[in-house]
Amino acid sequence: MIARIWRGRTRASQADAYLTYLEATGLKDYAATPGNRGVRVLRRIEGDEAEFLLITFWDSLDAMRAFAGPDIETAVYYPEDDAYLLGREPTVTHYEVVVDR
Repeated sequence: MIARIWRGRTRASQADAYLTYLEATGLKDYAATPGNRGVRVLRRIEGDEAEFLLITFWDSLDAMRAFAGPDIETAVYYPEDDAYLLGREPTVTHYEVVVDR
């Protein structure tokens, strides 16, 4: 299993709205992609910013490509992301899951 990790930041005042938006876009698309084993969404609010950390789990690199496209290192964004995000991280990070309890 492979973990794909993405980070994004919003204004703290938009944190709940962004989470709702995530549910309708990326989280829905993850669930619809064969080979996706789930997602964890972590959020941390510090001052006037909220940081989101999404960890998705995949059966294989091929399954991940079905979601992300041929360059799996490139972050996936949606048209309305700029209404929420304070910037765009260009890449994601991948880890092999060696223990899953």
